[in-house]
Amino acid sequence: MNACLIGVILLLLIGAGVMSARLGCYKKQINHMLEELHMLGMEHSDTNMLLTSAVHIGKTEEVIAQVNKVIAVKRQRQEQLLRENRSYRDSITCISHDIRTPLTSAKGYIQMLSDSAVPEAKKEEYARIVERRLNDLADLLDQLFLYARMEAGEFSLDIVSFNASNVFAETVSLFYEDFVKKDCEPHVYIVPKPCRLRADRQAFVRIVENLIKNALVHGTGGYELAIYQEGNQAVMRVANKTESIEQEDMERIFDRFYTTDCSRSRRTTGLGLAIVKELTERMGGAAWACLENGVFSVEIRFDLERV
Repeated sequence: MNACLIGVILLLLIGAGVMSARLGCYKKQINHMLEELHMLGMEHSDTNMLLTSAVHIGKTEEVIAQVNKVIAVKRQRQEQLLRENRSYRDSITCISHDIRTPLTSAKGYIQMLSDSAVPEAKKEEYARIVERRLNDLADLLDQLFLYARMEAGEFSLDIVSFNASNVFAETVSLFYEDFVKKDCEPHVYIVPKPCRLRADRQAFVRIVENLIKNALVHGTGGYELAIYQEGNQAVMRVANKTESIEQEDMERIFDRFYTTDCSRSRRTTGLGLAIVKELTERMGGAAWACLENGVFSVEIRFDLERV
């Protein structure tokens, strides 16, 4: 009996020792985790820091892995929020500059119009300049308003059937005077047979307008405006020679508020191509841009209406 009792006591003592050792390991691991969590919670903590394991025991490593996943997701959200905040601040700065530029110019010419010493012929010229600046401002605000509506989900599409070739031709004709002023006649190709689409007609017109305006702003000649069929798709292409667009611009060419003009002196919000891509994709189409041998081109594709 005494030998059995002694054996039981020894087993209990061994078990207690093992339990005590494991309890000590758990306590060490918990204290280690609490210390690291405290460091993570500090204002100037290392943003790349994750929890580590001090003792490999039980389920603690699984717990650490799950906590690290939560930390990683939180950091991703914080980084995204920081990027969005920076983008928002940059956007406000760009918008302020874009609106202020034509207003400042118009204000200067209006002041000269009130100067009695200015000849009447000059006043007529200044009045035309003021009108152009105000038209520029109206176009900027129109682009901003449209993009704001799309971002807020307030822009709805009215999908109808129409001949895109005719709409393209009508829209291109509206820019005849603009090309005359640039002393450059564009090469226009419109496929003879109808390109029927199911899309929003006004949104399609906006796409064509924005592409042509972008070409006029950044182009130096070699204007090509085309719409044709390729397989079961309607393809619209607007191309021009350019000296203001570089290869490194191509990754961001469709980004909102992005402009290749660092001084932003070209009276553009950088929203034109962003709106083109957004409207195109909302109507089930696709948009690409390419820069090759100094020629910048944008290609829009829509599936033809099935008859």
